[in-house]
Amino acid sequence: MSAAEAPELPSRAGAREWAALAVLGVPAVLVMMNMSVLYLALPSLSAELRPGGAQLLWITDIYGFVVAGSLVTMGTLGDRLGHRRILLIGSVLFACASVLAACSTSAGMLIAARAVQGFAAACLAPSSLALIRALFLDSRQRTLAITIWMMGFMGGGALGPLVGGVLLHFFWWGAVFLLAVPAMALLLVTGPFLIPESRATAAGRLDAVSVVLSLLTPLTIVFGIKELAVHGFALPSAGVLAAGLVIGTVFVRRQRRLAHPLLDLALFRIPAFAVPVAGMVLVGVLLFGTSLLTSQYLQLVLGFSPLAAGLWQLPTAATGTVVALVVSGLTGRIRPAVLMTAGAALAVAGPVLLTQADDNPFVLVCGSVALFAGLTPYMALGTSLVVDAAPPERAGSASAISETGAELGGALGIAVMGSVATGVYGGYLIDHLPPGVPPEVARAARETLPAALEAALRLPESIGVPLAETAREAFTHSLHVHALITIPLLAALALLTLTLRRTTSSTERTR
Repeated sequence: MSAAEAPELPSRAGAREWAALAVLGVPAVLVMMNMSVLYLALPSLSAELRPGGAQLLWITDIYGFVVAGSLVTMGTLGDRLGHRRILLIGSVLFACASVLAACSTSAGMLIAARAVQGFAAACLAPSSLALIRALFLDSRQRTLAITIWMMGFMGGGALGPLVGGVLLHFFWWGAVFLLAVPAMALLLVTGPFLIPESRATAAGRLDAVSVVLSLLTPLTIVFGIKELAVHGFALPSAGVLAAGLVIGTVFVRRQRRLAHPLLDLALFRIPAFAVPVAGMVLVGVLLFGTSLLTSQYLQLVLGFSPLAAGLWQLPTAATGTVVALVVSGLTGRIRPAVLMTAGAALAVAGPVLLTQADDNPFVLVCGSVALFAGLTPYMALGTSLVVDAAPPERAGSASAISETGAELGGALGIAVMGSVATGVYGGYLIDHLPPGVPPEVARAARETLPAALEAALRLPESIGVPLAETAREAFTHSLHVHALITIPLLAALALLTLTLRRTTSSTERTR
């Protein structure tokens, strides 16, 4: 082949592109930190706003579900209107919603503010990932850039409890939301100068019906699951769940008929795309469902202050960062699927340790570290696999689906696993309720551990102390049950990733 016929190599990124990546890392950190930073604030905001059990779960998971339900829509809008434009609009909205959340005076107001935050976050994540693909044309640089960006997600999720602990030590619970305001201001000032606009050349019309269906599907399904898990089987709850499944079916059938679908189902026919997406959903379920319980356990069962609880979770963040850097360096010699499978297998040590959690915080922290470190290869490498498997013209949609998988998994972990844990906690407490507890107090105590501890303080010491001890035992039991459920899910993740390994091996042989 002559020099004239040689294929043109993609240009390598320079200082401006890497500076743009640093700016795009801001929303990556904040989107995940906003999910995890709330965990440590739950006891203090519960004391002030007095949410019920269902409201407390909605405070924690409405953000994730609105994100998951809106991501595909925002990815499609970015393809059509420009990803930088959607990114900057989302930044303004996120900052405003954060102020509203910090100033909330009721549980309902906080839930509404968190929902708006979720919609704004859906503008940030897929646009950031699509812009990274446009900025980094060289495949090796793009893989490194996406890994660094994903480390921002992991760092935000892991450092959220620590940052929240520091803020809660000096300020009121609403301060955890105000972190977003200066960060979004930085993005708005620097973004227009560092980040070029990027949009698809042939983006289709946005289907309003699909937008509504994509948001209603996860919210309706999860509401039904939450009600069934907390209150047991009832026809209204089962009906809501069935309605959600019907809405989801209608959404899928509509996407197959549309010339320009909101969700490109054809991408799921590519195994190298579909398998990592499914795995990322499962990883989100495992990590966020566990983090929700361990953060509360450190404060409400072991009695640590928010700052001390955040410091106890620092080893998890540090270990995850180190593992992400190591696996990123190994991808040139070892296939990502191999690293991801090995990590999922090693992560089983985490829930095994969590089944032994007691009044020793070292056991709890070691279990969290093992689980997080084992799943880090999936978080660090999975997104790059998804984006690389999709055609370039579908960058926005692929990015949105990738982030939808991660966010939907996180929201499911909080909602479903959290609801199961709440159901287990309530059942254990009622079965072991100390004598003398009034029925109305028992009903409130079975909703959440904070409600039980608050109720115990209002009772005579002879009744309140045993109630508090039993409630803590019930929460510990729910953590143990959660860990037992996690073990087979990790085994399923390892088997799923083995499928990815075979798929990528076959692809390489075909090439």
